[in-house]
Amino acid sequence: MTYSSSLSDAEWKIAEPLLHQVLPRKKRTRPANWTKREILDGILYQLKNGCNWCDLPKNLPPYSTVYWHYKQWRSEGVIEQLMNALHEQVREQLKKSPSGQHC
Repeated sequence: MTYSSSLSDAEWKIAEPLLHQVLPRKKRTRPANWTKREILDGILYQLKNGCNWCDLPKNLPPYSTVYWHYKQWRSEGVIEQLMNALHEQVREQLKKSPSGQHC
């Protein structure tokens, strides 16, 4: 099941490489149970709907997992870096300066 906040395949195709660029490299101790896309969809669902974390739909990763990643990514600047990279891409497509600053 998808939600209005869920990333489309086209959106994920843009976001995935950017996410891999901004995520800090961490040593993997065990295989992940959830994909980065599923985690991001959970975060976007909560941010769009403003629900309590524990009220995330059951077909998304467990709220504790989504919230843990949200806290980690936010404190490490991942979400801000991802948004900045997306903003720069849009400005480049519109033939505007990437930073939004005037000369």
